[in-house]
Amino acid sequence: MEEINKGNIKREFIKGSRRWSNYLWFTVLLFGGLGFLVTGISSYLHTQILPFGNALEINFFPQGIVMTFYGSFSFFLSLYVILTILWDVGAGYNEYNKNEKIIRIFRKGFPGKNRNFALTYSFQLIKAIKVSIQGGFNSKQTIYLLTKDNREIPISYISQVGPLSLEILEQKATQLALFLEVDLEWTFLNF
Repeated sequence: MEEINKGNIKREFIKGSRRWSNYLWFTVLLFGGLGFLVTGISSYLHTQILPFGNALEINFFPQGIVMTFYGSFSFFLSLYVILTILWDVGAGYNEYNKNEKIIRIFRKGFPGKNRNFALTYSFQLIKAIKVSIQGGFNSKQTIYLLTKDNREIPISYISQVGPLSLEILEQKATQLALFLEVDLEWTFLNF
């Protein structure tokens, strides 16, 4: 995540779908899906299309049908993943402007009438910066803007290599709370 700090204006750029993990998932889904699809079609046609394996030993009903279904599903899921990468869904920035006393949150979405969305909040509406840490198998760390009417607006950062370490998360949340001159709240959930 790149950050620009010009005195009274702080801008944090948020990485969207163009992460190495999404490229990896696209590759796995595409080649795995095509392998299953071609194997299912080979079992239907009773011909060996792939140079490896032996699809002739697979009965089309029920194994070939199942492989064709899973292969088709995986192939279309890989198309969805590559489109989110190409459109860079989720990319944007958070801007904190002390001169105008405004917070701007901008993100890219899916193509259409409302592809991009921008949220604007006044400094006066912000009560605190809230850090939520959820432990367990699928741990989650999120930084929120907490408004005076108790709305939680997520402004988290997605790292290239996974979740941020607690030290970096604490540092970013503390810096932001000091910049906005608001309190810092912590929530720990263990599952």
